Formats: sequence, structure tokens, C-alpha cells
Amino acid sequence: MSAREVEFLLIGGGLASANCARWLRESGAEGEILLVGREPDPPYNRPECSKGYLRGQETREQPLFRPNEWWGEQNVELLTRTSVMSLDAQTRTAKLSNKEEVRFEKALLATGANVRRLNVPGCELEQIHYLRTLGNADAIREGVADAENVVLIGGSYIGCEVAASLTLMGKRAIIVMQEDVTLERGFGTRAGRFFQEMLESHGIVVHGADGLERFEGDTLKGTPSGAHAGGRVGKVVTTNGLRLPADAVVIGAGVTPDVGLAQRAGLQIGERGGVVCSSRLETSAPGVFAAGDIAEYDSPPHGGHVRIEHWDVAFNHGKTAALNMLGGNVPHEVVPYFYSVLGDWGELEYVGPAYEWDEEIVRGSYDDGNFTTWYLKDGRVLAALTFGRSDDLDHARRLIVKRPVLDESDRAALGDLGADLTTM
Repeated sequence: MSAREVEFLLIGGGLASANCARWLRESGAEGEILLVGREPDPPYNRPECSKGYLRGQETREQPLFRPNEWWGEQNVELLTRTSVMSLDAQTRTAKLSNKEEVRFEKALLATGANVRRLNVPGCELEQIHYLRTLGNADAIREGVADAENVVLIGGSYIGCEVAASLTLMGKRAIIVMQEDVTLERGFGTRAGRFFQEMLESHGIVVHGADGLERFEGDTLKGTPSGAHAGGRVGKVVTTNGLRLPADAVVIGAGVTPDVGLAQRAGLQIGERGGVVCSSRLETSAPGVFAAGDIAEYDSPPHGGHVRIEHWDVAFNHGKTAALNMLGGNVPHEVVPYFYSVLGDWGELEYVGPAYEWDEEIVRGSYDDGNFTTWYLKDGRVLAALTFGRSDDLDHARRLIVKRPVLDESDRAALGDLGADLTTM
């Protein structure tokens, strides 16, 4: 079979590829664009999987990047339920799971990440869920329909957001996590305790400094108890010896970048497990770019290579990649923005990230539920977390990009609600 030819091959069905296609067209690209994604749905906003869509408050169309007719209007060919099996960066060819061979001029790798699956006794039982896709959200919603107790494994974004959504759905949510307090790894103990107390005030039970030992099935009459008693999960047993009733389980144990295709193509893989890119998001193969969860790129705002797993990063990577695929010389200088909505109780916003820090400065008050926490390393602002103080994010972005070393008076101003941060 002879290879078909396209100018731009976009590999991955998420927001990075979708936004790349958008900016290719908006920036004047006239050649054929082919977007290949393994999911059954067109590109969509993944955060809604743990929020409104999970709760049944949104239709399947609402999270979509664009309405279905947009792809035809923009002359972008969209192949869903299709994977790229191999990529040859030298000959500029790719082989698809539908047996088709594609020759391309420029390519974007945006293969995203896979959930980290836990291998513990009982992990094969029914109603043990992971959340990454709209289909996963459908399965969880259906699986908890008659559930009373749902256990969440993990105390980061997925665990906290799903626990909040399930609580609003009338379920009793129980979080089991290795951290002492929720969201501690990203935001530190003080901010993490604030969010945990918010969750607990709405009835969510949190077991910190604990881990998962095993799952046990429903104990049926005349059947011995244990990990394989019954086909459906019935209990979660923790390393500290807790035996928690569980009609369903949702695991949020993180993700791993899906770099298999990149490795088979011979692209350079970095220390953070991603595909090494320049600040322009170009990989070690000229004309082949990477974006999203797999991109380990040279970031001017961070002063070195970073790899960041978040939908907003992928979305903005798509634009930068498009401009450079068209011959631009545009470094990716967007400071990553994160947000998390905990039910209808509040929204946290964050710019950064800070992998490590040696100082936290609080502007406002945790007690009042209105604060910004600044994260500094060696006197430089690396990140900021806000709850009710969105205006501080612009100051944070400026300080992260400029990277000044703040003296004692500047650091005092960060914590002073009366200080004018525009003068810093």
C-alpha cells in the first residue's frame, strides 16, 4: 500500500494536538492536517471528567474542544480509535493501527500519559476504577449508582476532586493516602491542611500517612472472606490495618508519560522521563515536535528543563508547536496555570510549579479562607497558590518570569495585604 502524504501529522487525541491544529490554520497553514487519536471521542477538556461530567451535570458534547463540525470546517482530518504504531523520523513516515502508512513533513508527538495502575492483592475485583477519560467517568458514575461507601486511593487532584463530586452525589467518600494531609506534595503542609479541613467539613473522611495493602471482595454467605471472595470489591485494607467498607474504589495514583512511540523512534528521553525538547518544543529529530505530558522542554521561566503533567500546559504547548512548525522561532515562555474545583465549595488556582522550595510566605489568612501562598527558593518566587485572591496570579507570573532575588523588604511585601506588588 502506497503511503498517503500530509504536511502535518498530529499524534495524540488531546488538547495539545487540537490546539496545534487550530493555530496551524489560524496562522495560515494551507497543507493537509491529520490528527490521530486512540480515544473514541474527539479532543476534549479532560478536567471535567472529575467534575460536572462525572456528576452527570454535563452532556458528552460540553467538554469537547470544539463542536464536531469544526473539524470539517477547518479542513482537519480527525481519526479517532486509531494509534500510531511506529514513527520513522528519518524517512518522515508513520504506520497507523488501521494499516495505513502516512508520509509527513512535520509531526507533533502529544501521546499524553497513562494512569499508574496498582498491583496489589484483589486488584482484579470489579468496581475498582481509574479516571483518565470520559469513558472512565461513565463507568464510575454507573458503578457508584447504588454504592454507599466509595474509597479514594490518593490525596492529590484526582482523589480530592472525585471525593468532592461523589459527596455531592450523596455518597460517603473516604480518602486513603500516603501523605500526611491532602495535596501536600504540591502545596505543602499548611495549605494541604486547609484543603483537607474543607473536605472533612463536608463529611469526607481522610486517612493520612497510610497506604493500600489489599482489596477484599464481597463476603457472600457460605464463602470465605479474603481478596478473592466474590467478584466485586467489598473492603479496602490499609497498611496500618484499617478495614474500610467499599462498594467501589477510585484510584488516583498518578500517571506515567506515554513515551513508547518516541522511544521506538529513537528520540532522546530525559531525566524526568519525557521526550527532550528545546524551548521551541522541537525534539532531537528536526521537524518533529513534542507537547503535553511527554514534553521535557527547556523552559525560560523555570531556568531549565521541566516536564509538567497538566491539561493547561498541553493546551499552550499546542500553540507554540504550531508556530514553530510553520518556521517560527518562538520559545515556550507561558507560565503553567493549574486550577482545581472541590465540588461547589471553592476553587484553588496555582502558577508554577515549584518542585521544591525553602520558604513559604502567606498573603492573607488560611483562617479566613482568602490567601495566597508564595513558594520561594533561594529568594526567588517559583510558584504561587491562591484561594480567593486571583489578582495575585499576575504578580506571581511576573516574578516567576523575571526571577529576581527578593530582599527582606520585598519578601515582607509579599505577605502584606496593604503592599503594592506592582512596584516590586
